[in-house]
Amino acid sequence: MLAKVVTVPSGRAISAAFADAMAAHGVPSKVLTDNGKQFTGRYTKPVPAEVLFDRICRENGITHRLTKPRSPTTTGKIERLHKTLRREFLDHAAPFADLATAQAALDAWAHAYNHSRPHQSLDMATPADVFRPTPEKPMREADLVIPPPAAEPQPAAMPLQVPAGLPAQRAPIHEDEIRAVEFTAVICLAGRLCLPGGQQAKFSPALGGRTVTVWADRRGFHVLLDGEMLRTRPSRLTAKDLKAMIKNGARIAGPEPAPAALPTGPLPAHAIVEVERTVARDGYVGLLGQQLLLSAHLQGRQVVLRFEGRLMHVVTSGQVVKTIPAPIPPEDRAKIPGAHAAQSAPPRHVPCRPAAVSPPAAA
Repeated sequence: MLAKVVTVPSGRAISAAFADAMAAHGVPSKVLTDNGKQFTGRYTKPVPAEVLFDRICRENGITHRLTKPRSPTTTGKIERLHKTLRREFLDHAAPFADLATAQAALDAWAHAYNHSRPHQSLDMATPADVFRPTPEKPMREADLVIPPPAAEPQPAAMPLQVPAGLPAQRAPIHEDEIRAVEFTAVICLAGRLCLPGGQQAKFSPALGGRTVTVWADRRGFHVLLDGEMLRTRPSRLTAKDLKAMIKNGARIAGPEPAPAALPTGPLPAHAIVEVERTVARDGYVGLLGQQLLLSAHLQGRQVVLRFEGRLMHVVTSGQVVKTIPAPIPPEDRAKIPGAHAAQSAPPRHVPCRPAAVSPPAAA
């Protein structure tokens, strides 16, 4: 057991203590924490983020398990340890002169707790008698570098040292330098994923609770699950929105994982297929026996379904109003009744809003 005294239980202080524990006892295969913001950014609003503790777990191959919200019994063992700590140590301790004195007293109590105090749950053995580090997962210097201990205790006012190689405070980033961002998010049990800018993506309720990766720029969103593309949506983000997302924990993203939601130029003619359809009253169109939901606001309208690679653009009045993953694979698109190769460049994209679509003309 490693017990650390900190002036403020911040995410950086908690992560430094966790790194010290791994240096002393080895890297665990799993770790269980509550949902405090020091431990995880999974429930950060408005955008989930990867905090420092999450990153340490990911980079060291540690499975980070979280308790169910408002369920302290899941971490009953640590709660029981807190009770013992208060009753046997804190209730009898006078105010400490400084942080170093408090740490020395806590170290002495923790040593007695682990090496001298018998435990009923261990058949009256001590934790030190039964503890064995995990031999199959030794810690390597490349995984996490721990700074050498200071010659003298640091004053409480000085910032705690963190493992070398872990991120320090972010340097200011100009908006123009952020082309795209990436972050993780959790699909709610109802199958909805809330995206920045008030946008949402709908999924099957069977995917509720799954963690997905979202890649976003000022043109589109890509939602991926285990490396597979689930959804592609047009984006309404601005450069300032991307910068705000970085401040909230998103990462600067690398190359786009799939073709853009908004095409930037014409593709080869053989890769582009178009088919015309009339949207039914319920917002559906038929494609090779499939009923594909477009939008109830498009009922009665003539639309062009434009297939480009893995995407399908819904075009009406010469403008793209919706972009989704293509429901028909490339090898089957020639079988769609009325399908033909497209030669023209893709039209401009506009948001699909109810006010922008006029009702169908009366017969």
